[in-house]
Amino acid sequence: MRNILKNRTALSTVVTTLIILVVSVLLAGVVTYFAINVTSTRVQEENLNLMYQHVWYNSTGGAEAAILLVNTGGRDVVLSKIAVRGQASAWANVWRNNSVITVGDLTMYDLNVTKAPTNYVQAGNSLILRSGERMAIYIKSPDSISVNDIGLTVAISIFSSQAIYYKETNVEADSTVVL
Repeated sequence: MRNILKNRTALSTVVTTLIILVVSVLLAGVVTYFAINVTSTRVQEENLNLMYQHVWYNSTGGAEAAILLVNTGGRDVVLSKIAVRGQASAWANVWRNNSVITVGDLTMYDLNVTKAPTNYVQAGNSLILRSGERMAIYIKSPDSISVNDIGLTVAISIFSSQAIYYKETNVEADSTVVL
């Protein structure tokens, strides 16, 4: 016991080892916390809210679908495909409006008889919805909606590069449809 007390390096080796161990664990913890903080704040997720979805069957024997998209995520979203009842809609039948200001429900336009409503343009090969913006989409003649589908549930799917957004609605009859 007396040798340990006289030997000054005996305790300093143990203390030095403990200090190095504690410092290395603390340093690893700080680096890990910093890495998690940087990656979680830099990663922006896409998030779309789908609302006011409708599928109408109208008196001209055609159907029409409409849905309002709101990009609440932190990044722009490229919509690559829109499907109604599992069938992709041709881009020639898709109309969009990025200047939707009202938050009210969407109304039906008979796209089989008339042209697209004011401020609506035909979609190209894909649609881009910027972060924080909203877009109303109308689809002319989606899938094979017939008079027998009135009252049935139909799904509207929006495909992006990272996700599939899905909303269901009942097929509604236009007020001019006579059964």
